Amino acid sequence: MSAGRLHGRVAVVTGAASGIGRAVAQRYAGEGATVVGIDIDHTGLATLVESLGQAGASATVHTCDVADPVVVASTIDAVVHRHGGIDVLFNGVGVSGRRWGDGPVDQCSLEAWQRVLDCNLTSMFLVCRHAMPSICARRGAVINLASVLGIVGGDEDFATHAYAASKGGIIALSRAMASYYAPQGVRVNVIAPGLIATPMSARAQQNPQIIARLTTLQPLTGGFGQPDDIAAAACYLASDDARFVTGIVLPVDGGWTVR
Repeated sequence: MSAGRLHGRVAVVTGAASGIGRAVAQRYAGEGATVVGIDIDHTGLATLVESLGQAGASATVHTCDVADPVVVASTIDAVVHRHGGIDVLFNGVGVSGRRWGDGPVDQCSLEAWQRVLDCNLTSMFLVCRHAMPSICARRGAVINLASVLGIVGGDEDFATHAYAASKGGIIALSRAMASYYAPQGVRVNVIAPGLIATPMSARAQQNPQIIARLTTLQPLTGGFGQPDDIAAAACYLASDDARFVTGIVLPVDGGWTVR
């Protein structure tokens, strides 16, 4: 593949096996990065490698539970040892907690609260904790995936308060990191997607009430966004095009948060 905006850079993508993370990994590879995909889904990682190979690119992959501190530490150590460092980190792992009982705060189960915070927020802390020394040494970039629900409140169709809290926490963590690491030349930014057509949003994609609301929720297109819409923003924030940008929360939401 031809050289691109990320040529010569090592880009770690968590959640790379499917959805937004997979689209980001493919976009980064297309822009010339050496991609390292991390996910708990071994089969999904294998299909990522296959799809990149068909496109003339490649990726190194690691099966990893990013909520496990020991496994995260060993995985990041292995990446740095093999590739010499990390230039770009895209944290894309995320789950919905409905299966465990996420909902309005007076109905949200303790299991859902703990699982969602562990998977969405603590995991991001762990990956950043171990990756930042290398990213600082390379004056790199971090892009963390949040959600519009970390910015605005969700009504009855989006009343998952553990999920919203985890995404708001990602925004707060990222802005604190942006402030602290800026003197070291490191950029930390957030992407806040609206409703994107991924496996995680399958419930919304099959809900006639939510589909009918899309013209109001996301008026720019009146439909779901695509994973590549997020990948395009992630590529911009990882590249030198965003060299003067840090600490921002970039909604990619079809107009959801503008109203």
